Amino acid sequence: MRRFVPPVLVFLLVLAAWYAVSYLGLSADRRFLLPPPDAVVRVAFLDPDNLGPLLAALALSAEVAMIGLAIAFVLGVASAVLMSQARWIERSLYPYAVVLQTIPILALVPLFGFWFGFGLPSRVLVCALIALFPLIANTLHGLRSAERVHHDLFTLYGANRRARLWKLQLPGALPSVFTGLRVSAGLAVVGAVVGDFFFKQGEPGIGMLIDVYRAGLQSEQMFAAVLLASAFGVIVFWAFGLLAARVTGWHDSAAGDRQGVKR
Repeated sequence: MRRFVPPVLVFLLVLAAWYAVSYLGLSADRRFLLPPPDAVVRVAFLDPDNLGPLLAALALSAEVAMIGLAIAFVLGVASAVLMSQARWIERSLYPYAVVLQTIPILALVPLFGFWFGFGLPSRVLVCALIALFPLIANTLHGLRSAERVHHDLFTLYGANRRARLWKLQLPGALPSVFTGLRVSAGLAVVGAVVGDFFFKQGEPGIGMLIDVYRAGLQSEQMFAAVLLASAFGVIVFWAFGLLAARVTGWHDSAAGDRQGVKR
């Protein structure tokens, strides 16, 4: 009861507030600004003609987000491992990772379109760039956080750098890697939706449908598309939290991950 009652109560309160604003705060001719939840479900989810395009667009955006996340994971972990092995490598690469994080991706999106076209590669690139920095920062923090006494033990037994990395630093960094992966997964979904707003060639993703529904004042379908994108981001975040709890069950942080998943 303690696990399920609080979120259910919050959900009911949000629904009640939604209905109140829609029916009490808006007149009938302005209700398209915030259609009630039952209208969103009836028009968007119960009508096959509307549900089909929504699911197809969500599948495409999910594919783009996961490909971008996979690329960001490989590049982020590899960069963090390199930076953890030598301070001069960290001083050479980390400032550019910070610069990449601070540059507004929206400012780079038109350039990506000019350079790589307005199709799938540009969308994937946007997702990868948005998701890259949390993986670098969290992985590097985890690799650097191995306790000194453990390093001294490896030194006592004459372990080389490779053994120290594979048997001490990487296993100890797994909780931080999964923390970065969970954050980056949500950012990759955001990147897929943002990319759809600009790269409008090829099959429509969920972001492109949101823009189409906005232009046509199809508010029920637009709210449904937003809810689907949000639900997908939550599911991805939850799935990586569950995976982290299974993989890093030996670590103290896994208890918190398990509790979060159960909640």
